[in-house]
Order: sequence, then structure tokens, then C-alpha cells
Amino acid sequence: MPTDFASKPVLTGERVLLRPLTADDAATFQAILADPEVIRLTGSPQREFDLDRLRDWYGSRGAQADRLDLAVVDRESGACVGEVVLNEWDPGNRAANFRTLIGAAGRGRGLGTEAARLIVGYGFERLDLHRISLEVFAFNPRARRVYEKIGFVAEGTLRQVLRDDDGWVDATVMSILAPEWARHRGRPEG
Repeated sequence: MPTDFASKPVLTGERVLLRPLTADDAATFQAILADPEVIRLTGSPQREFDLDRLRDWYGSRGAQADRLDLAVVDRESGACVGEVVLNEWDPGNRAANFRTLIGAAGRGRGLGTEAARLIVGYGFERLDLHRISLEVFAFNPRARRVYEKIGFVAEGTLRQVLRDDDGWVDATVMSILAPEWARHRGRPEG
């Protein structure tokens, strides 16, 4: 089964729909990226994002053959609430990095968990990946719990990788492997 990041699927779950990102999503992400909680939890520098640059960025995601960026849409409201991404593709090792960004409108209802489960499943079942990895900051236990809930396993700690106010924050490296996914399909606890 060949890996094909050029294909941008629509993935449908009970609560979320994952679809290709478009330039029309720029205003949504401009608001999400202005949220102080998002800035802190992702370790992003605080800055204003120019709407035209965001339109260019989100409008170009569909043309990327080495990564998969999908919008997370709340099926109840029809609103885009975030994104999920498989990037840093390593074809020789059938590996990719996973990252997600969920705005305030999508938090606390299981949308992020379902979106993560959908794209990770797609990565293993359709893209033939062997390993998907991520990093999560120590001050983001909510995200770590989502990753553990779908089967990611902690591998180690990157010490003091992020400056946070007057202190330093560690990040945990986590991964999930294709044989693990095959056993539990993103539901290792039940």
C-alpha cells in the first residue's frame, strides 16, 4: 500500500468531520491563534497573524504532497474548530509527526479525541505508516490525556525545551506504532 499524502480525504466521525483546509478557514484560525491559552499550550510566540498570510497558508495545504492538514469541523454546528496534521513525513521509515490545534469552541466535548483518532487511524490504515510521534508540553495534561486515550505511549522527556514566563518546561515525546494501532484501533483502554 503506497503512502500518498497528496490525497486529501474527508473523514467522518460521530461528532467531527475532517476535511481539507482552504483559504476560507483563515479567519477561524486567526481567532484561534489569538487565544492566549492556545499560544501558551502550543509554545507559539505571541504575535498577530496577518489574515492574507493565513489565507495563503491554509489555501496552500491541499497542494502539499508531503503532509496532511485537515480542518476539524464540529458536525453539530458545522463550524471549523481546529486542525489535525500529519507532517515531518519520513518515507524511508514510514513515519510522521502528529500535531493538533483545537480552539475554545471545540474543547471539552471529545471533538479533539475523535479527530485525533480519525487522522491517526487514517495514517496507519490508509497511508501505511509504521510510526506516528508527537511532543507534548508538561503543562498540557489535557492534551497528553487525549494522546494516551488513543494509544500514544510516552517514550522520554525533553528537558527544559520551552521558556515559560520565568521558568522552563519539559516536553514528553510520545508515539504509537502500527502493531499497537492494529490491536486496539485507538481504544487501548476498552
